[in-house]
Amino acid sequence: MITSNVSRAGHPSRVFVNIATPEGKQTGLITDSVIMTDNLATVLDTEIDKVIVFWSEMSLVDAALRHTLEIL
Repeated sequence: MITSNVSRAGHPSRVFVNIATPEGKQTGLITDSVIMTDNLATVLDTEIDKVIVFWSEMSLVDAALRHTLEIL
C-alpha cells in the first residue's frame, strides 16, 4: 500500500518517498508518500489497469519487505 499520510513513516517496514528528490520525482506521485510493506494485499494481474508509479529505489522496498516478513 502507498499512502500520502507521511505520519506513518519512520518504521522499518515503511519507505518514505520524498517527491522533492530526483528519485521521488520519477515516481509520478503528486505528494510525499509512504510505501507500507506491512500492509500487503494479493491482487490479481487482471485487476491492474496500469502502472502508476516507477520507483528506482526498490532495494529500500526489498529491505522493508525483509523486515516485514522476517527474512534475514
